[in-house]
Amino acid sequence: MGADLYPGPDVEIDGIHVDLDDPALPKVIEDRAFASGGFPYEKKLKKDVYEPQLIAMQIELLKLQNWAKQTGARVVIVFEGRDSAGKGGTIQRFTEHLNPRSARVVALSKPSETERGQWYFQRYLEQMPTAGEIVLFDRSWYNRAVVEPVMGFATSEQTEHFMRDVPTVEKMLVDDGIHLFKLWLTVGREMQVKRLFDRRHDPLKRWKLSPIDYDGLPLWDAYTVAAEHMLRRTHTDLAPWTVIRSNDKNRARLEAIRTVLRGVNYDGKDMDAVGVPDPLIVADAATFLTKNGQI
Repeated sequence: MGADLYPGPDVEIDGIHVDLDDPALPKVIEDRAFASGGFPYEKKLKKDVYEPQLIAMQIELLKLQNWAKQTGARVVIVFEGRDSAGKGGTIQRFTEHLNPRSARVVALSKPSETERGQWYFQRYLEQMPTAGEIVLFDRSWYNRAVVEPVMGFATSEQTEHFMRDVPTVEKMLVDDGIHLFKLWLTVGREMQVKRLFDRRHDPLKRWKLSPIDYDGLPLWDAYTVAAEHMLRRTHTDLAPWTVIRSNDKNRARLEAIRTVLRGVNYDGKDMDAVGVPDPLIVADAATFLTKNGQI
């Protein structure tokens, strides 16, 4: 079962003790989870509202994919964010009806000895799409800006070097014609703990957990500082970040897909199906940080 081998860390949230090995999450954490992080809605988006919108936008994704194949367009979507923010589930909603021959998910494992000796961006650039292809990165080169420095896998000098280089690298990608989308999914702390707790106690979801998830759980504030610094340094006009609140996975999935659909002028676009962004859930990084103050 993998995750059974990892000891569950104890966490303190506002003086409330959480032991991931207990059979039940403290009720106060459960009660706070949905509203944590200042989430603006009191209830989840209802299934009968969510599913028709999702289907309509998945049809639009098929139009986008067909347009890309016909024109040779290349699309890259980067999924980053807090642990347990729903990246995997969101990616699944993007891809579940797409033709896998021209849409693929890239989720690289830790670098090999050979890759550690290469230019940092090299193994990611090798995964860039060919003509007519959509590539979705389940975490990306931005490991160097958040996860690696927080966990001690990268020095401050390496991270600073990355921050200086990445705008230039992304400008090269965009200038070469790639449609680049960078999505940051964020959740409140209590929601993060609840989701990790649920995964730990569900034998069908334990595979999603790793020692990094456990080690990072007490490091909420360090991740906040690193993420905000990264977003401010790497949010550019050519390659902007879109921040999505994902305490409600349904709303987050719709806004993620909508962001991509609105950002590409593909043939046959149905703007009624694409819809209008919910400003309470999604914003560009500069706007989000200005209004909310914390990621």
